[in-house]
Amino acid sequence: MPSITRRASNAARRASAEADILATTRRLLDDGANFTELGIQHIAAEAGVARSTFYAHFRDKTELLVRLATTLMDTSFGIASAWEPTTDADGMAAAFVAVMGVYREHAAVLLAVAEVATYDAIVRDFWRQRLAQFTERTIDVLRAEQAAGRTPGGVDLVHATRVIVPGGERAIFDHITNEDASRDEAFARELALIWWHGVYRRPT
Repeated sequence: MPSITRRASNAARRASAEADILATTRRLLDDGANFTELGIQHIAAEAGVARSTFYAHFRDKTELLVRLATTLMDTSFGIASAWEPTTDADGMAAAFVAVMGVYREHAAVLLAVAEVATYDAIVRDFWRQRLAQFTERTIDVLRAEQAAGRTPGGVDLVHATRVIVPGGERAIFDHITNEDASRDEAFARELALIWWHGVYRRPT
């Protein structure tokens, strides 16, 4: 019967191999590799594992990309969901700056998702579902603001959120792929003011 130590050692090796594959893929993407053209054999060789080891951890490249993108989305959602409309537009702008920092850190993965989503329904649906988290969170916050009398009851929460969440995500993507980080604070402030006064309806 295998010892507990042996089982723990095997689990550690598996976790290490999985982490190596993820880190290697990110490095290759950061170095300019095109995800579609990036072969599994090349990823495995760069990670120092056998091709069979890759398949022991990931069904295919799509699952690998989804796992990489999950880290990006989980971190971004953590920042966004921690923000509460109890201060002013400056607080929202600070949250946007933090989100943009995460997007910049994972820019190559973000570009890969945008590329693969054009032809892979799994990646496209994954991204849509993860954005839905932000949509649902925003609707909940706006509903609470309406109940508290800080946002007018006439604001159509669903339509307003469809504008600011997918629109804001696309705006951030466009910004980080076309501007350097020195412009992040200015961009974040404009985006925050649009949300704060346009949807939350805070007075100037």
